Amino acid sequence: MKNIFVLGGTGFVGSYVCEQLVRAGWQVTVPTRRRVNAQAIQHLPGLTVLELDVYDEAALTHAMEGHGAVVNLVAILHGDPAAFAKAHVQLTEKVARACLTNGVSQLVHVSALGADPARMTTAPSYYLRSKSAAEAVLAQVASASPALRVSVLRPSVIFGVGDQFMNIFAKLQAIFPFIPLAGADARFQPVWVSDVAQAIVRVLALPPGGSVHTWELVGPEVMRLRDLVQMAGALSGAGAGKGRPIFGLPMWVARIQAFFMELAPGAPLMSRDNLDSMLVDNVATAGIPGLAQLGITAAAIEPVARSYLSR
Repeated sequence: MKNIFVLGGTGFVGSYVCEQLVRAGWQVTVPTRRRVNAQAIQHLPGLTVLELDVYDEAALTHAMEGHGAVVNLVAILHGDPAAFAKAHVQLTEKVARACLTNGVSQLVHVSALGADPARMTTAPSYYLRSKSAAEAVLAQVASASPALRVSVLRPSVIFGVGDQFMNIFAKLQAIFPFIPLAGADARFQPVWVSDVAQAIVRVLALPPGGSVHTWELVGPEVMRLRDLVQMAGALSGAGAGKGRPIFGLPMWVARIQAFFMELAPGAPLMSRDNLDSMLVDNVATAGIPGLAQLGITAAAIEPVARSYLSR
């Protein structure tokens, strides 16, 4: 029986990953702080929801016993340096140690496009620096334990039913007559959430072997943020099907806007750290394998986004 432990399995990407893993014949365990968070996946056959604080290393190590593979999807987009370090670096260290203690043979770690261990102190944002530092941790673990295969997946921005990307921009255009947009000319290569989930299943099926293996997961199109926002508005019917007018903000104005967004309750739509991340183009790096090397034809964003935004 193939047993797999999925951290972050209750989130947007996690729900798709769990469904794909169950279809592929895995017995899935999903830890979550509160069982109610797992309502979207707890009906899946062969899936077990476990109430657990994944930051409690002793409890995490005990819960991981008997699992041959681990997927780590835990990530945050907003926070201070300490929050990014806790979620991305410290948790990765705990997961890696738990894998070694339990003799886990495969660890799949979902990072981010733009992460690079060589830039863990120089990347422009706390988000990218912490993601890069987590990859550096895994490189050290893999070099010390040849029996553990580490697969690092770096997706671009992820779209799909339930996303917090295209859906948010569509909702904004249902309310406002125009959109003042920070980072309007930042470039992305959006990837479909189902392709990301399928990539995880595919790397788990690869032959065992030590060291770190890295893939960059991107869609077929490179697009500016303003074009993606325009698409979200048009597909959702805003502005008589044309989308709302978009006005790109100078960086100094964008940073002021982001500062006030950070003061509002809840997760901000845009933070200053998000703006710093967008200083690096979110597109594939030449020479690094991706979806095609895993036998997956990347889906274009327009037909997929149309299927859910038009509703």
